[in-house]
Amino acid sequence: LTHRRNLVDQFNGELRDRGYRDRISAPLLGDHDAATGPVTVETYQWFVRNAGRISNAYTIVICDEAHTALGEKTSTSIRRWSGPIFIGMTATGALIARHVTDLFPTQTSRFDLAQAARRGVIAPLRCIRIPPGPGVRTIAKVPLRRGEVDTEFDQEMLAELLDQTPFNMAIADLYKTRFNGVPGVVYAAGVRHAYNVAQAFRELGIKAQAVSGETSKRQLAKILADYESGKIDVLVNAMLLAEGWNSPRATICMHLAPTASKRIYQQRVGRITRRHPGKEAGIVVDFVHPATKHDDPVVTLHSLLDRDVYRGGAIVVGPVRRGRGRRVRVERRVLPVTPEPERRAEVFERELWRIAVEHLDYGEQHVWAALAGARVAPNGWRRAKAMLHFDRGGELKRRFLLTAVQRNRNSQLRLRALQEIAASRDAEAFDTAIDIMAGWPRDERREGVKIMLLALAERRIGRRDQANAWIWRMAEYTREVHEEYAVQRWPETKRLLGLLVNSSGAAHARNARRLVHAARKEDRRLSAALLAAALAHTPEAEEALRGARTRMARKPAALARELLRNFPKGRRGKSRRRRKAAANGGAEAETPAVVGAETATRDGADGAEEIELSDTLEAAAPDDEPEDVAELDEPEGVAELDEPEDEGEREQPKEPGEDEEAEPEQPKVEDEAEPQAAVDERKLGESPEDRGEPGESAQVEVEELPRPRRRRAKRDAEAAA
Repeated sequence: LTHRRNLVDQFNGELRDRGYRDRISAPLLGDHDAATGPVTVETYQWFVRNAGRISNAYTIVICDEAHTALGEKTSTSIRRWSGPIFIGMTATGALIARHVTDLFPTQTSRFDLAQAARRGVIAPLRCIRIPPGPGVRTIAKVPLRRGEVDTEFDQEMLAELLDQTPFNMAIADLYKTRFNGVPGVVYAAGVRHAYNVAQAFRELGIKAQAVSGETSKRQLAKILADYESGKIDVLVNAMLLAEGWNSPRATICMHLAPTASKRIYQQRVGRITRRHPGKEAGIVVDFVHPATKHDDPVVTLHSLLDRDVYRGGAIVVGPVRRGRGRRVRVERRVLPVTPEPERRAEVFERELWRIAVEHLDYGEQHVWAALAGARVAPNGWRRAKAMLHFDRGGELKRRFLLTAVQRNRNSQLRLRALQEIAASRDAEAFDTAIDIMAGWPRDERREGVKIMLLALAERRIGRRDQANAWIWRMAEYTREVHEEYAVQRWPETKRLLGLLVNSSGAAHARNARRLVHAARKEDRRLSAALLAAALAHTPEAEEALRGARTRMARKPAALARELLRNFPKGRRGKSRRRRKAAANGGAEAETPAVVGAETATRDGADGAEEIELSDTLEAAAPDDEPEDVAELDEPEGVAELDEPEDEGEREQPKEPGEDEEAEPEQPKVEDEAEPQAAVDERKLGESPEDRGEPGESAQVEVEELPRPRRRRAKRDAEAAA
């Protein structure tokens, strides 16, 4: 028994093809019987009309689409005929539990759609979601009507909404662009809409035809036959072909009219599940947003099968066949579509770098940005930023960078995120990043402060008062760096800072004011270093330091540059120089001369001698930076050698008595340099009478010459002796 006349002919054809031609019989009524075991295919309407007259020769009655037999007359006729065994077949799982079991109480087998696809009984299914246009999005306003079995959209309002010429032409253009020549079936919102859509298809050259309950049986049979033979590629209908009709050729199922009924949706999809030699998989087209969840009223293939992830064009159910015949492009990115928070979280964990972030809602976009910032690796940094290309306002990028600064385990990535925050000139993100840096390890915090100070020195970020506060906060993070520089420049620094730290109460405030007063007399760089190294414990002392710092920060960029100069330069080529020294046989013998020269320079040489010593070492080893020179502390009265002094800054500090005490120290340098010269004289075989001035001797002997030049110098010295 089936519910439509055209299906009777279809079943008879299937029976003949499978070898049951001799057993097909006309309906047997009364006492008629057939020895061959008759097989008859009829409709439920025929069954109701002839109830009580049907022959007892039939021992098994198979009810196809059993949910259509739930009507009062049909179900009554089935219950009254107690002779044969009734077997109900339906693909609507929800009805099995609610209604069909009333008529067919015993469930003997359950074979769902996913299981059938996995076993290869039906063709695999792919899915494509196409976002509807602005006019179609008003479908949310279409009310739901509860029927006898399930709930469905109001069909009249749905047809009025969808049956628009621009919309129909857009659908026809879409089909021609993506599925031209592929046979399919389109489900429209009502009979009139079906005919209008078919007309739009034909105007674009697509072989399409509309069918409905108004189509005569002869014409319907001809149209279906033309479809099977390839004369027609697209069948457009409302509900006529939703149940029972099967065509192995059908490949595309386009839900132009959405449905809220899983029963109807599953029946529609079932029309393209028949296997065919030229069909790789059935393709379901849902006109919904790609991120639509299962709890949305519109039923989709993923909600029907309860899938967690949507990936455009990918196999949703069934084995993946990588052979020929695929008719749709598979997208690389995925979207979570399950409404359950736990399962969505699992999708985020599992598919983090494949999620189409632009299709998520606003809250989940921020969740993704935070998770990506915490987990991004160096080789995925550019990819993660590219996934946020749609972020016009920059809020997601800010969340990504700040989370990378705070939670990423890779220190280089944290610094890289800090650089991009500084380059963005986002005052809010800049302030948050400075707060986060406070918890970093010391060395990493120093590098971060250098990045942020450099940004403040090169460009304007935020207001002046904000920049002032940021600079002094970062100065507190690196207080020891500025204190070290201030102590080297001016020995009085250590005493002033010691008094400030070891005092309390009113004395602490007086010492703070004393330090501020002393800082005013110094140049800008030393003054900034003094204020950065000071630490106040009382409100009065804090007020004194705050006022001095505010006066100094009238030009935040200049202040940032001054503090940035206090950081030591990185050591380069240290291990390379050690290998080179180990390879040179005579390098070890010349080490005492270098140490002696450094001692002399540290004790009292002036700035010119320091530069001369550095130039000599660079000439000796042009490829490497001398390790010992890199470790030299800066002399008390000498500023940095590799950077020009600013206007108003002197080589010597303004401490009284310093200028007069600098000259008398020269004899001490000569006394300490002489033993080193004597060592070099013994090594070269020279006598004390042949050597020149002490300073000249120290400079000549400190050169780390390459081996050929050392041998030539030794021969020249021996010849001179």
